[in-house]
Amino acid sequence: MTVKEKIASIITTLFVWGLAGALFGALFGGLHALLSSLGLVGWVPLVAAAAVAATTTSAFYSAMPVALVGAMAGILASIGYLIVVGPVVELLGIAGIAGLGGVLAGLFYAWMVPGGGRPLAEVLSGLLAGLFAGGCLALTLAILGRDLDVLFMAAGVVALVGTFFQISERWLVGHCARWFPALISAAVVSGLIAAVVGSSVWIIGGAASVMLESQAGEVSNRILGAVPLGFLGGLFGGAVTGILLQILGFRIGPSS
Repeated sequence: MTVKEKIASIITTLFVWGLAGALFGALFGGLHALLSSLGLVGWVPLVAAAAVAATTTSAFYSAMPVALVGAMAGILASIGYLIVVGPVVELLGIAGIAGLGGVLAGLFYAWMVPGGGRPLAEVLSGLLAGLFAGGCLALTLAILGRDLDVLFMAAGVVALVGTFFQISERWLVGHCARWFPALISAAVVSGLIAAVVGSSVWIIGGAASVMLESQAGEVSNRILGAVPLGFLGGLFGGAVTGILLQILGFRIGPSS
C-alpha cells in the first residue's frame, strides 16, 4: 500500500467511524436522558440506550440501503399520522404506524432487490454489542460509585461497541445470515428503523413533554443538552477506535 493509499484509508476511517460514532453518541445521550427522566434508574437506562443506539447505528453502518428505506418510510408514516391524528400523539401509536410502514417498505425492497439475511444479522450483532457495552458501562459506574458526564460515557460506549462489533461481526454475521430469509430480514430491519424514527418524531414534537407535565422544561433542556455532548463524545470515540483497530490490523468495515 502506497503512502497516498494509507493516507486515504486513514481519512476514510476517521470519516466513517467518526460519523457512525457521532450518530450513536447523539442517540445514546438523548435516550439516556429521556429514560432517566422517566424514572428509570441504575443500569436500565444505560443498557437500554446503548442497545437501541447500537442497533440503529449498525443498521446504517452495515445495511445502509435497508436502513434508509426504513428511515424514509418512518418519516412519511409519521407525517401521515400527525396529519390524521393531530397534535396529541401517542408514542405507541406513532411508533407502531411508522414500524408498520417500515415493514411494508422493507418487504417491497426485498422483493425488488434480492439479497440474503445479512441486514438482520448485522443489526442483531449491533444489539449484542450494545447490550455488552451498556452492561460494561453500568458495571464501571457501579464500581466508581458515581456518574460520568455523557460526553465520556458516549465516547466509552462507542469504543466498546465498535470494538466488539468489529471483532465479532465476521463470524457472528456469517453464521446468522444463513438463518434469516431475505424477505424477513429486510422487513424487520426496515420496520425497526422506521419505529425509531417515529419515536424520535414523538420526542421532537413535544409529546414527551405532555407526558412529563410539570417537568417538561427541565426534561427538554436535559435532553437537548445531552444530545450534542453525546454527539461529540461519540465522534471522538468512534474516530479514535477506528484508527486504533486499523493500526492493529483489523479489517475496517462490514464483511462481505
